[in-house]
Amino acid sequence: MRTVTTSSEAQTIALGAEIGAELKPGSVIALEGSLGAGKTTLVKGIARSLGITEAVTSPTFTLIQQYDGTLPLFHMDLYRIDSLEEFELLGAEEYLYDQGVTVIEWSGKISQLLPASTMFITCSIEPDQTRRITIGET
Repeated sequence: MRTVTTSSEAQTIALGAEIGAELKPGSVIALEGSLGAGKTTLVKGIARSLGITEAVTSPTFTLIQQYDGTLPLFHMDLYRIDSLEEFELLGAEEYLYDQGVTVIEWSGKISQLLPASTMFITCSIEPDQTRRITIGET
């Protein structure tokens, strides 16, 4: 497990790019953290490392956003999903086994569907407004 503290959006994006540089086809990243903790900002860095120049925004209302880069990036935000069944009805499970990179915000809502190889990242806001990002097994 590794914990990093970032004190700016640029540092969080740089950490995302570092993480993204290590990803392979089929990689799944499960992101957890409160609103505003830096999850989408981290995804911006992952996208950058995949050569994606398009603006990355949280897909809170669209649920899934696809970006094309050196590998496709499937960015999910499950904040508005109420159940595992709702996720399955969307047909979104197929993205967990695609040859792109899948990043899931609010992933705890589908934890039982995540592949064994999933990378888990938790983002939190510290009292001094820095972001604590923990990368680990669970």
